Amino acid sequence: MVSIYLSGTGNTKYCIELLTSLIDQSARAIPLECCEDVIDAIQCNDTIVLGYPTQFSNAPYMVREFISKNSALWQGKNILCVATMGAFSGDGAGCTARLLKKYGANILGGLHIKMPDSVCDSKLLKKSSDENRRIIAAANRKIEETALHIRNGKYPKNGITVFSYIIGLFGQRLWFSGKTADYSTEIKVSTSCNGCGLCASICPMKNISVKGGKAVPHSKCTMCYRCISSCPQKAITLLGNEVIEQYRIEKYL
Repeated sequence: MVSIYLSGTGNTKYCIELLTSLIDQSARAIPLECCEDVIDAIQCNDTIVLGYPTQFSNAPYMVREFISKNSALWQGKNILCVATMGAFSGDGAGCTARLLKKYGANILGGLHIKMPDSVCDSKLLKKSSDENRRIIAAANRKIEETALHIRNGKYPKNGITVFSYIIGLFGQRLWFSGKTADYSTEIKVSTSCNGCGLCASICPMKNISVKGGKAVPHSKCTMCYRCISSCPQKAITLLGNEVIEQYRIEKYL
């Protein structure tokens, strides 16, 4: 077994690493941006755990693009799709499950895990530190219970039923399809930027460069919020226009 994941602010990384260790202590968990390692690992393993954050009841475009570009990898693979979510997921796991089935994969199940919302530039989504810790504690319990069931041969079915598909489609995906149809071009950099280059070095898409002493975004943002949550100057925004509170899971562990 091997686990692969996309994680911006650490939520999905935390969940996937914990779940993987509880199922099989010898299994690896590899970030999706390590593309060559991921491809080799998929080729060498029959069982794959695929994890990512849900965006508007969809999988991030980076994840869907990787699946499609490497369509030959999935034939005959057994896959558990794991979607982390801040508030609502619908069929977050089902979005990749349907695509993977198209390429010949066997879907073992789907798992949705609620985590603190990582959107840093929206007041509406902010919660207290105590509430975030309660959410993580509940996630821990769900992961532990799920791992026990999986070791006994029973996989969860979150997000992969017809009912989940309807909820996800009409709950969010239809209304926000433009935001997840491709990579985003909406990253904004304020005059507070001092050109330190941290954002450029940590972006999983290599979507940011530093020119003339300032960060310059390009057109392949996967909306992971890694740069926004890490910028020392709070100079980067995406969905909002001001960084309200930066989120990294390490603050709550």
